[in-house]
Amino acid sequence: MDSKMKKKEIEEVFGGILEKEQDVSAGMAAIRTLLTVLEHDTSETVQELDSNLQAAVDAMKNTDYPVTAVASGCELFLRFITLAKLDTKTFGECKSIMLHRGQLFLKKLMEARGKVAKLASSFIVDGSRVLIHSKSRVVLHAMKEAARANKRFEVYVTMSSPDNSGWAAIQWLSVHVK
Repeated sequence: MDSKMKKKEIEEVFGGILEKEQDVSAGMAAIRTLLTVLEHDTSETVQELDSNLQAAVDAMKNTDYPVTAVASGCELFLRFITLAKLDTKTFGECKSIMLHRGQLFLKKLMEARGKVAKLASSFIVDGSRVLIHSKSRVVLHAMKEAARANKRFEVYVTMSSPDNSGWAAIQWLSVHVK
């Protein structure tokens, strides 16, 4: 019996998250995909599980989504969860701790965007001129927080070739920040 998800299944989970949830970054989708892989994995050894997780990372890196976001998100996630290897006596216990740590890591990351946006919004004062290059969810949420606090400011957005993510930032701002 194969202990890992197939490359196609991994790509479908990863791509599905990004297609269905517009506000999720490639890094967050990669972490959620790794959690899914971990939950469904039937490995019997730590080495086999490591190999399966790395195969999942490689599958996501070979999609059309930003490689840097996928690589850095996966690296942080794997570092955080693999500390469990040092703390356990059995593989089952190790995998259980890895799953728990993975869920905790994801929860903390999901909370972080709002916290950083709130802190960053304090740097936007009345009369500010803000220049952004492309689309950053945290930066956009910081501007939303500043606007919610009735601060008046101007935003200049570069187009950011080749993906034109600056245009996506303009569209997001026109809906969420008035």
